[in-house]
Amino acid sequence: MTGAAATPMDASRIEHFMDELRWAHGFVEVPQWPDPMGEAAFHGLAGEFVRTLEPHTEADPVALLVQFLAEYGNVIGRKCYVRVESDHHYPNLFVVLVGQTAKARKGTSERNVRTVIKSVSESWASRVMSGLASGEGLIWQVRDPIERTEPVKEKGRVTGYQNVIVDEGVSDKRLMIVEPELARLFRVLEREGSTLSALIREAWDSGDLRSLTKNSPARATNAHVSIIGHITREELLRAMTEVEAANGFGNRFLWFAVRRSKLLPRGGKWDSINWAPFLRKLTLAVDFGARPRKMDLDAEAWEYWDAVYLDLADGKPGMLGAMTARAEAQTLRLAMLYALLDLDELIRVPHLEAALAVWKYSYQTCQWLWGQRLGDPVADAIMAALRRAGDKGLTRTQIYSDVFQRHVPRERIEAALIALAGAGLARAEKRSGGGRPFEVWVPVSGDYAQKAQKAH
Repeated sequence: MTGAAATPMDASRIEHFMDELRWAHGFVEVPQWPDPMGEAAFHGLAGEFVRTLEPHTEADPVALLVQFLAEYGNVIGRKCYVRVESDHHYPNLFVVLVGQTAKARKGTSERNVRTVIKSVSESWASRVMSGLASGEGLIWQVRDPIERTEPVKEKGRVTGYQNVIVDEGVSDKRLMIVEPELARLFRVLEREGSTLSALIREAWDSGDLRSLTKNSPARATNAHVSIIGHITREELLRAMTEVEAANGFGNRFLWFAVRRSKLLPRGGKWDSINWAPFLRKLTLAVDFGARPRKMDLDAEAWEYWDAVYLDLADGKPGMLGAMTARAEAQTLRLAMLYALLDLDELIRVPHLEAALAVWKYSYQTCQWLWGQRLGDPVADAIMAALRRAGDKGLTRTQIYSDVFQRHVPRERIEAALIALAGAGLARAEKRSGGGRPFEVWVPVSGDYAQKAQKAH
């Protein structure tokens, strides 16, 4: 840099600088693509759907499977649940398909799934929507009746008050949100005063939604909201901030890396598929899942759950840990769906095995996306620079001047170094070079993704 020394930027501009720096210099590294989804995930009716359609589409089997589970979980409504301590978990899923490019056939896969699901529930087709623009808009789609207190008058005098329904509300509390451009949703979340993030979290948790806006009388109880989102990896890494990861927004979603499975220049032979036998089974599964019941595990499943629980509950540091913190709840929701598709009132070992196979793939997708990131863009940039420097390492002055070109305050760099040391990713070494000893920061051998995978 020539001329006068650069001065640190204010906080509002640092994030923009880090975004440009990260992408210009390759700070976002691309780890290994997830292993193939385990065969156990293709259990039962969900697996039958994928095997029936897969030869006739370029869509990833993973995309077909998880969207089938999400849309089935929405069409059956909020009647069945599995209990985790005091929390009731219902069969609504939030899933995101992450493709390397815009040609991962994400939209194709969802349309294929929706065509089949709506064949057994025409009423549900009207509950599929897109274009979330505000928290109030989300509530409005599943709102309760709206009442207003009005005076009762006799001969011009107020003699009392009565509640009058001014809006009938929405009787069907199912809402299947499909966002083919999920990056747009993230832009909505960034708006000042937006309540959408908090309400999406509440939709996953309880289904009871209420806006804090004074002028919004609408509220919703027992709403059954499911979300399917599509986004490219590049868009997601730009959009997802450590704030949305830390506040629990990100870990209410299941993330799946998908790509085009094959090339079919003439398209598949959808019309040649005899869907009648499958649709008869699906109709039974929808009817079964729409009946109120508390789902439980059988004795063998409880033993199996005890064996895997510690691994699921083991937290990880950084963005990976933040994005996978609801492993237990997500796994049980998935297992419940597999059991309901089997017309089974109990969750059994095959259902848990199927759910764990889906969860494992989602976990590895999170490794692919965030496994080497702490979520702090300054710390991530330092870590990438240290990896490139290797054993030679970098001094604090080199980090400040060469990596960040003196644009990031020293105190923020210091906080990032402390975070890297605390996560076991980097350490400071004292070295001598013919003069006074000096400090050099070096990466700890083995990267974060490898450590997380080994721990998992």
